[in-house]
This record gives sequence, C-alpha cells and structure tokens, in this order.
Amino acid sequence: MAQALVRFLAQQYVERDGVEQRFFAGCWGIFGHGNVAGIGQALAQYPEALRYHQARNEQSMVHIAVGYARMKDRLSTFACTSSIGPGATNLVTGAALATVNRLPVLLLPGDVFASRAAEPVLQQLEVPSRGDVTVNDALQTVSKYWDRIARPEQIIPAALNAMRVLTDPAETGAVTLALPQDVQTEAFDVPDEFLAKRVWHIERRPPDGAAFARAIELINAARRPLIVAGGGVIYSGATAALRAFVDRSGIPVAETQAGKGSLPYDHRLALGAIGATGTFAANRMARDADVVIGVGTRWTDFTTASKTLFEGASVRFINLNVAPVDAFKLGAIPLVCDARLGLEALTAAEWVIDERYRTKAEKLHAEWDAEVTRLCAIEQAPPAQSAVIGAVNAASDPRDVVVSAAGSLPGDLHKLWRARDPKGYQVEYGYSCMGYEIPGGIGARLAAADRDVFVMVGDGSYLMAPGELTTAISEGAKLIVVLIDNHGFASIGALSRSLGTNGFGTASELPIDFVANASSLGARAVRANTIADLRMALEEAKAATGTTVIVIATDPLASVPSYESWWEVAPAEVSEQEGVRKARQDWSTNKKRQRRHI
Repeated sequence: MAQALVRFLAQQYVERDGVEQRFFAGCWGIFGHGNVAGIGQALAQYPEALRYHQARNEQSMVHIAVGYARMKDRLSTFACTSSIGPGATNLVTGAALATVNRLPVLLLPGDVFASRAAEPVLQQLEVPSRGDVTVNDALQTVSKYWDRIARPEQIIPAALNAMRVLTDPAETGAVTLALPQDVQTEAFDVPDEFLAKRVWHIERRPPDGAAFARAIELINAARRPLIVAGGGVIYSGATAALRAFVDRSGIPVAETQAGKGSLPYDHRLALGAIGATGTFAANRMARDADVVIGVGTRWTDFTTASKTLFEGASVRFINLNVAPVDAFKLGAIPLVCDARLGLEALTAAEWVIDERYRTKAEKLHAEWDAEVTRLCAIEQAPPAQSAVIGAVNAASDPRDVVVSAAGSLPGDLHKLWRARDPKGYQVEYGYSCMGYEIPGGIGARLAAADRDVFVMVGDGSYLMAPGELTTAISEGAKLIVVLIDNHGFASIGALSRSLGTNGFGTASELPIDFVANASSLGARAVRANTIADLRMALEEAKAATGTTVIVIATDPLASVPSYESWWEVAPAEVSEQEGVRKARQDWSTNKKRQRRHI
C-alpha cells in the first residue's frame, strides 16, 4: 500500500493557465516504528519517484512545506510523514498553521495496528469507551480532510479525495491520511489508472453576473472607496490586474499581512498595512470609507481592528474571494470568483471617482513614507527594532524574501517593510506560530533558490526551533538569519504592560550566547552591536555561500506606534491592580466602537 501511495504522489500534477507542474516536490519524514517499514521502505525503494528529506522536528517539517507552498502560490507542496505517537502529535501545530493560512500540505502519520492483535502497542492512547481512537484523531479538527486507512485498497479513494482538497484554492489546508503500520505493508492489486499521471486543473471562476451588477452599482455610488488586498491577490497571480484596476479607478489600496506586496510600496495609491498593525494612511482612509472592496482576504480581527476600523455610518463591503465562507463576511456583496478575473471585470466597468479623493490618498501615502524613513533611521543604543528592519530592508534586493512569524516583528514588518515584489514578504500571521521562522525560511529558499531569504526572528521564538539550522545546512538552503535579542517575549510584554500587568512572565535575563549556539549547529554566526555593524554583517552574509546567523540586541521598549488602531484583549473586570482597572476602562470605551457589519 505504501509503495502504491508513493508512486501515486509522484504522478500528481496541477495546471493553471496552461502551465503544468508537479504538485509534490518531495516528502519530509522522521521515521519510527509506525512508518519506517511502510512509507520509509517505499521512499527508499523509489527514490527517483519522490525525493526524501530529513527534518529534525515533525512540526518544523510541516512549516517547511507551508513556506514552500506559500512561495509556489499553493501550486506545489511537500508530503510529511511521521511515526505514531509523539511524532504524530508534533504534526498538530503545523497542521493548524497550514489550515488557518489556507496552504496545502499532506500529512502521512503512522497509526496503530488495524488488526489490533498486539494492542496496546507502544505509544498507543487507550480510550476505554472506544476502540478506534488514536492520537491521530487529534488531527481531525486542524485538517481540511482526514481519513484512516483500515484496508490497503482504501488508499485509492482516500488519496483522490486528498488531492481534490489540496488542489482546491477554496478548500485547501492540511490533509491527513492516517496509515496503520500493518496496512502500510499489505499488498493488493493496484489499478494501473491509480499509478498513471494525473493532472488537476485549477479553474479560474468568473464572478456571477447578477452579483457583479450589484457591486458595480454600489461602487459607482461610492465617494470614498477603498481596496483591501489579501493573500488571494498574490496566490491567484492577480497583482498586475490589481495595479491596472487601481491605475484606472484611482481607488487606494491597503494590505493585510498575507496581501503585503500586492502593490509595490512606492505606488502613489499604496497605503500600506491596515488594521491593528496598520499605517495611519490606511487606517484613516478606512475610517471614512463608504465602500470597501476586499480581494482575497478572510477579514481577521487584526485586519478590521477588532471591528472598530470601518466607522462610516453607511459603509458597505464587496468581497472577491474563491471561498464562499470569506466572500459572505461583513454582510458583503459576495463575488465568489478568482481574484484575477474579478479584478479584470471591475477594471472593464465604467467608473466616476472623485479626483480630490485620489489626491488625499496620495498625500497620505507620501506622509507615511516619510514616517517609515524616520523610524528606520532612529539612532540609539541599543538599537530600535525599527532601525534593524530598515537596515535589513536596505540590504535586500527587490526580489529577496523576508520571513517572520511571531512576536513584535510581524507588526513592525507589516508597517515598515517596503515590499517591492509580490513574493518578497512571507510573514506567517494567520497562526502567528513561534518557531515557524527558520523552517518557513527553508521552505521559501527551496522554492526560490535564486533569491536570498532573510529570516527575522526574536530570541524567544528562535529558542523554539534552533535545530532547524542544521536542516538548512544539510539541504543547502542558504538563509540569512537576523536574530533580535530583546531579552524575552517583547510583543506580549508590551501587551501585558498595556493591560496593567507590567510585563508579567515575559522577560528573560538569562545570559544566552546565541552566537555560540548557532555556531554549534553548523551556521556561520556573528554578533552586531550597532546598526553599522549590522549593515556590514548583512553584506558579508549575502556574499557567503552558506547560512549565516547575525545576533543583535535591541531595546524592547523602543516600539513602533499603533497608529490609531485597537485590538481587543479583554482585561479583568475587577482587579486590585490600578493599571488593570485603567485598562478595563479603555477597553470599555473601545468596545462601544465595535460594529457587527451585518
């Protein structure tokens, strides 16, 4: 069965716009008794069919697959195999990250014996009320498709269903096929058709005519329209269509985390980041907007500033999205369609947009650009994180990639990074998973070997998965890792202080030698004490052939402002701490600004 599955995966292709490519770039795996004799044997037997890659942690190998799929616009990914037990449960966090971010990855965890002859076996979870539960059931809630293969011939419908979901841009995410260790090794007569090349067509759905007519009517009546570009713009290859629409209509663009880079930062109608981690340019325009066109966004609370951002009394929404669940959010006119086709249809329609409104947006764009320059040029000791971001941005080429995920960095990067290429900004903020940064960077580099990948990671997140530096080195996936030592969990420390609890449980004064740690794992590691040191180290890292880690300490209190936005975290309703009582009052005030948009 395992041999049949490996050969099946090697023959899966996708095609979009006439371009065909292989869907699985290989299989990451860590072997144990649950998969070594099945999937492991099959990968060893057919190395030319599906290349095997060794990881150091099961969660990290899913992150690598996600980083790769993100760079490949969801048209290619990896399979990941683990043993039953802790290997399988280590997959759960990675699966959640993939599914939240709508990115495809196939998980192949081993499972207990289907025969149950020897149970309870090593690492088996015993549930007295049920005999069919294993730890793999924990993957059900974080998978878009889940199946347990109890007989070898069941792999045929299960594998086809897995591919159906993985290649569907509206449904994709983590897919789990739990493989009992005895069933993996059982023989059966495999139909030739199952092992033949199969091409999955990725359709581009046009908008519904009636819904489109309603959208056009609403836009033509608008005086202060705004576009919010999400990840769907980039995944569908719709950035050129977005620019054409913007140039013709004069409607300004704000970007979500996943959508950053949809429009180059220097376009005069690019307002930058929106929401809780947004710019004052985007948030001010959003506050007064009367029509908001969301393209490929799932409207998270960070994007809407916990539903306080769009304050217009009669504000209406139009959503272009391949996923109906997203298209119908905020009481929108839903255009369930491909982002590129939807934007092209909008561009072809007739408009009348107030020139004064365009001028206002262009003025805010220029003011924000000056603010970014100011923040990135701050000189102090220890340096501000904004100055570090500015130095890395300046050292990177337009097509280079920045990767980050958790802590204070994603918010600051969302505001300050000057994106010049649609694939140059890869910040995982759907799940904001600590430890994603280095493996996500590996995936990005494997997908785009002609680009330098700058991994920006805080000390707290780095300590979650430093071992993947060895994976980067063994795979020849050169990374430039900028490790910011701000002595703990800076993001939550700031949040804690804002909520009146004075950074409780978020600071660390342990004397960790990060340079020695990274060096011991095989990386070239250096310390930068100043921004000038950092600039020099970045140039040397770019010239180097292998992975470099640059450690720089920053001031955890030198933060970037929130720019007229709010994110809801509820403080205690009653407290003996004065700061908490004050935070509760502020929360109550902002809570009154929330809107349902139904």
